[in-house]
Formats: sequence, C-alpha cells, structure tokens
Amino acid sequence: MATELLLTPESRYIAAVALLTIVGIETGGWFLTRVLRGKVAMTEFQKNFARAGHAHAGVLVTLGLVMLLLADAGGVHGVLGWTGRVGVLLAAALISAGFFFSSMGSGEITRPNRLIALIWLGAASLAIGVISLAIGLLAG
Repeated sequence: MATELLLTPESRYIAAVALLTIVGIETGGWFLTRVLRGKVAMTEFQKNFARAGHAHAGVLVTLGLVMLLLADAGGVHGVLGWTGRVGVLLAAALISAGFFFSSMGSGEITRPNRLIALIWLGAASLAIGVISLAIGLLAG
C-alpha cells in the first residue's frame, strides 16, 4: 500500500532553496577538477580543505532534505520542528564556509586562519538540529 508524502508549505520552500544550492555544490566540484588537474595552484593543505568543504556541503544538504521529510512525516512542529528543519542546512553552509574561508589565500598556506571557527559553529548547528528533530520525533 503506497502512502502519500505531503510536505508542509514551509518544508517545500526550504527544500526548493536547498535544491538550488546543489548548483553551487556542482560548481565547486567543477572547480575541484581544475585544482586536481593543476590548473589552480593550491597547497596540499588547501586542496584537502577544499575537498572537505565540498564533501560536507553535499552530504549535509542531502541530510537537510531528509530532515524536512522526517519533520513533516513525524508531525514535528514549533521550535523543535523549525530547529530540526533548518539546523542541518545551516550547518552545511557554516561548515563548508569554514573549510573554504579558513584556507583561502595565496602563497604557502599550510594552516587554517581564524575563520575555522565557522566549522565549530556549524558542528553546533548540526548537533542542535539533529537532536531537536530526534526529540520531536520521540515526543510525537
């Protein structure tokens, strides 16, 4: 027996924006192919951080889309629902930005700058989002 999946209007709008970010992630993948072919000069540290930023963006946007489905299917509303819906997608932006911005620059960049703090803010957003939705699902 097939069940119909209905998204709330809020989740539909969030999903539409999240899906549009895939184009940015795709562009990042194209940029990485240029880096790996030697067309863009980067240190090994910068290459590693670029890969990590790209990977985190893709995985966390995908998880964020799943979170929308779980929140709506589980009937999680209010603060727990909003935090669960938005927390992981915010983490995707913050963690990726942390990897990219903390390794930017020219010359022999071999360690992150202070913008690495964005990674830790993103990790907090990820944890808060996942825990909020889990609590909402368990309470429902």
